[in-house]
Amino acid sequence: SSSSSSSSSLATRTLSSTSTSYPRRVTTTRTTSSSSRLYVANDGSQPDAPKTIEEDAALQWQLYTKHHAMVDGEWWGKWETYNYMGDVQSSNVGAVSLQPDSESKSVTHTHRILSSSTSSDCPTCFSSSEVTTLPPIATYTPETLGIRHRCAASGMVVGPSLLKSGAMSTELVLRHGDGRVRVTFQHAPVWERGVEPGSCPPQGLKLFRTMVSKERLRPASPDGIDESIIQGPPSYDEEKSNPPVPGNPRFFRPIPPFKWHAKWSGTSWTWGPQTGDRGWSLSEVDEADAWHG
Repeated sequence: SSSSSSSSSLATRTLSSTSTSYPRRVTTTRTTSSSSRLYVANDGSQPDAPKTIEEDAALQWQLYTKHHAMVDGEWWGKWETYNYMGDVQSSNVGAVSLQPDSESKSVTHTHRILSSSTSSDCPTCFSSSEVTTLPPIATYTPETLGIRHRCAASGMVVGPSLLKSGAMSTELVLRHGDGRVRVTFQHAPVWERGVEPGSCPPQGLKLFRTMVSKERLRPASPDGIDESIIQGPPSYDEEKSNPPVPGNPRFFRPIPPFKWHAKWSGTSWTWGPQTGDRGWSLSEVDEADAWHG
């Protein structure tokens, strides 16, 4: 839905079920676009929270470089795009490379795309000569990271960002061990039935496209070296032959959808530019949210 507020908030819920043995972590976001840098206003009621913009920027940079920007590592995944009906529109294999410099004072963001499907002798690998590195997307510093990024422990939200098409894009990333899930939500402006689009400001936002990527942290490899190999995204065969150790995610689990529904309870953490960090407990999640554990 649309909002006239210029504030931004990030809520992370760590939930446990009373009727299933499968733990879940759900992160939800409520954000609106703002041209100003994110900041924290701490009135002293939260002694552990950053008290200045500089302290907040330093903490955000520490979380970003600890959980996402990995030296000599890349996040390989299968980028699957769905329309609003849940149909697959496209599927690509690629990597998100977030490389810090030698002093960790800046991070360069690039994408590497698998441009050929020819596999090597390794069932989960392919030659680095088949990978195309796109031009850098951006270079982040502690001063500029907070313009579009917000980290919450190992989770991160990027955006919302206004695209040239007029759509709004928001990215949610959750890391666990050597894996992470990255989801990009794209919303388009909509008007009520009978109202001519463009005749007045948009009256709402509608989710029309979603990209989901299950990603595994792989060693980075230079371009153009034929004898080296780059491991691709996680796969069912890889997890079957080499099960992830405790602490790393298992992406391909035979869990029936009906197992998702349960009574969930846990804690919630919220950040906003005016209110700072806040947390509370959840005794029970609403019925509608219980299906998304």
